[in-house]
Amino acid sequence: MSDIGQSVDVEAPDDVAVLDDERSRLRDRGDEESSQVSFVELFYDLIFVFAVTQLAGYLVDNITAEGAVRAAILFVAVWWLWINTTWATNRLDPDAAPVRFTMFTLMAASLVLSMALPRAFEDRSFAFAAPYVAMQVGRCLFSADALARNGESAQARTSLRQAVWFAVSGVVWIFGATAEADMRVNLWVLALAIELTAPWLGFPVPGLGREETRDLDVAGEHLSERCGLFIIIALGETLLVTGARAAELEWTATSLGAAATAVASTLAMWWLYFDTGSKRGTRAFEEQHPGHLARVAYTYLHLPIVAGIVLTAVGDKGLIAHPHEPAAWQDAVTILGGPALFLLGNFLFKNATSRRWPLSHLVGIGLLALGVLGLGRLEVLGLALWAVIGLVATAALERLLLRSRAGAEQQIK
Repeated sequence: MSDIGQSVDVEAPDDVAVLDDERSRLRDRGDEESSQVSFVELFYDLIFVFAVTQLAGYLVDNITAEGAVRAAILFVAVWWLWINTTWATNRLDPDAAPVRFTMFTLMAASLVLSMALPRAFEDRSFAFAAPYVAMQVGRCLFSADALARNGESAQARTSLRQAVWFAVSGVVWIFGATAEADMRVNLWVLALAIELTAPWLGFPVPGLGREETRDLDVAGEHLSERCGLFIIIALGETLLVTGARAAELEWTATSLGAAATAVASTLAMWWLYFDTGSKRGTRAFEEQHPGHLARVAYTYLHLPIVAGIVLTAVGDKGLIAHPHEPAAWQDAVTILGGPALFLLGNFLFKNATSRRWPLSHLVGIGLLALGVLGLGRLEVLGLALWAVIGLVATAALERLLLRSRAGAEQQIK
């Protein structure tokens, strides 16, 4: 009995010390396991499953030029919130109590923001804009404090510079929330332009200097894995859409064929990203400048990849709902445009990580573009089948070309 009591007394204080130790707010760069994605981060991502679902639902109900612009604004904002939080947790330790509680606070605010998405341009503009600004600025200030506590003053100044820029754009976000819908679009585009331009400029702030990519402290494996998980989130949304819609309908050859086509499209996109692109991106951090690669390939070039998946999910909803209707331009925008945008993003991403232009993706985009000729001739199901053919052909050609290149390099050796 005494031995058991002693073991409890010894272990309990250690657990408390780990949680309360100020230094534990940052990941230990000397520990390989510290760059692993934590359960708290995965828990946080669940909110963005809901956000992606909300965005897809909004676009389904607003397949117009105006609706597309508004959906694009909301999507970029959601992505920018997520990727900047990912940059923060790349350095912060989510298993430390202060960081964990901060993540929980961000989750609560993200849930409010996500619920407001469908009516952000109506009566819930403040419910969207206020949490967004608070999260962007608050996260930067928390990071600056955590870095300063650990003696990393240079990195702390970087977080402070980011906080200043997010505060400036935040004024525009909040002012836009008070404006009429059309003016709100213009102001929120301006706010996003400020935020997306700031990293390229180095977040310059008088008295605090500017940021250089060579000074960025990035754990490439962690960032690569986090972005891969967001791709999984987006692809999971397409499967949820397909399953939910198919379950509501009578099971016929047509409905099951439409569902199978939608699933095939999702599987093909998974293959195109994870077969070679994701692995190559992780290895590229060992060969290229980590800060520059992280900013270009993961912060910016993943935008069209995820957007293409979300747009494809919208197309899948239409496919399941009316597979035998004549394909219209709205169907082409989602069923062909979604995969084309996805391929374009992968084309640019793979070039950034491998320094090569994947010819297969250009062929795939060309095949998808030819599908436009089927408008007025093909049914929605036929158009979707053509999109799957384009994606599968791209994946097959990419694998063939990679094997051919690998064989040629082996002969040279």
